[in-house]
Amino acid sequence: MSLHMMIGLIGLLYIVVFGGLAVLRREGLSTRFAVESVILTAIAVVLVMLTPIQIHPVLFLLGLYLITLRVRILVDLANTFARRGNFRQAEKIYNLAYHVWPDQTNELIIKVNHAILLLQQNQLDESISMLNEILAKANEGYLGVKYEAAAHYNLGVAYLRKKDNPKATAEFNATLDTWPASVYAQRAQQALEKQRKTFTNTQDQSPDQ
Repeated sequence: MSLHMMIGLIGLLYIVVFGGLAVLRREGLSTRFAVESVILTAIAVVLVMLTPIQIHPVLFLLGLYLITLRVRILVDLANTFARRGNFRQAEKIYNLAYHVWPDQTNELIIKVNHAILLLQQNQLDESISMLNEILAKANEGYLGVKYEAAAHYNLGVAYLRKKDNPKATAEFNATLDTWPASVYAQRAQQALEKQRKTFTNTQDQSPDQ
């Protein structure tokens, strides 16, 4: 197989595989992802066919990955800094991710993780506002089930910290409904059980009427 045909095939398989994964994650098909992948593949094929430039297939695939998935790479990097407690650097990287032309799905992914960062910094009102805004768009088909579950769970945590137990309970139950097999559902179940135990202990300690 010639090099330009191999690169074209790699580009096609890349679109099919990552596009299929997006559908499985209930994120919908990203037109921008497909268009960017097709354009980059076409450029690489033309360069190999019409110029002396020879592009190694592995390097082409790596470049395709870095360019088309740039937003998720930046979000993962920001999350790494956030886990280490370097919130300022994480904030800068999230802001950078907003400026590298994210599509609807990737913009929501940035916002979910950004809202969680605000929660980690105990900026509860800001986090609650952003998470509610995200969940209001869940039915539009761009928010994957993983991120919807994460948004519900972290919104429940935010409400719990504000002592708003009814809203926290509602969000934890929504987490279970959204993705029962997820780690967020496990944490939500634990939070609900802890709430029930706290309520039971409070009732047991109440004076007889």
